[in-house]
Amino acid sequence: MGTLHVVTGGFGYSGKYIVRELLARGREVATLTNSPNRPSELSGKIRVAPLTFSDRAALAAGLQGAKVLYNTYWVRFDQSDSSHERAVKNTLELFAAAKQVGVERIVHVSITNPSRDSKLPYFSGKARLEEALHATGIPHSILRPAVLFGGEDILINNIAWALRRLPVFGIFGDGSYRIRPIHVEDLARLAVSEGEATGDRILDAVGPESFTFRELVSTLGQIIGKRPRLISVSPALAILAARMIGWLERDIFLTKEEVEGLMAGLLDSKSPPTGEIRLTEWAKHNADTLGRRYASELRRRRNRDVQP
Repeated sequence: MGTLHVVTGGFGYSGKYIVRELLARGREVATLTNSPNRPSELSGKIRVAPLTFSDRAALAAGLQGAKVLYNTYWVRFDQSDSSHERAVKNTLELFAAAKQVGVERIVHVSITNPSRDSKLPYFSGKARLEEALHATGIPHSILRPAVLFGGEDILINNIAWALRRLPVFGIFGDGSYRIRPIHVEDLARLAVSEGEATGDRILDAVGPESFTFRELVSTLGQIIGKRPRLISVSPALAILAARMIGWLERDIFLTKEEVEGLMAGLLDSKSPPTGEIRLTEWAKHNADTLGRRYASELRRRRNRDVQP
């Protein structure tokens, strides 16, 4: 029986918090990572192996002795060097390697409201992976977060960043679609607890607060002391504005698919909260720093040897 707990992306965002929680509980931890040289307070405390999807034997070696695998690997959007389809294929390789070496349990991070029939590759890809994980026969927990906040998050931080700089803030449509964010530490605690569970489980990973998108933006503005005029704009105009911001910041600020998923209510859940930390309380505690700096997704991808 293995004793090792393996986290994909242990020097990244959610993976780092899962590693911290495991270490706090006295577990032996390893990571499979594409960023082995990224500076981290975790360096020297955990075993590090490459996340080499093209080499099944290397993946299996990195998982040798694993009791639980915590999978946070995914891509936010298609880019020249990665895509949702590639992420699906890579994750299937990871599941196969876990099956090969006898990993006893997998905790897999998915998304709220996945559907194989979705026209959005993010949600359809996640649904395909949930089905594939079931098919492995490995006992597992599937966690379905909507949006993460806390630490080095991107979406909530960049909304605050825009609120600090823009005289008006465009709300896609009427802004009545809802969102259920969860703090990254709550996700980590849930993941580690599910690593100790039995059987197959699916849980929406959501916090105690639910907002319409308009409420979310307005609340963040009030907390950081910035209240630009909120105006309803067409999705097409919002996407154009997002592309302009992305061009200025050399990043992808927001994609068409993300706007469509948000407006379709796919980042909402009516499940009981599985997290305890309130976004409003966290934002008040971090009001002085929230949104002061832009958080770049592409910079994190390109510069894997620096901290996010």
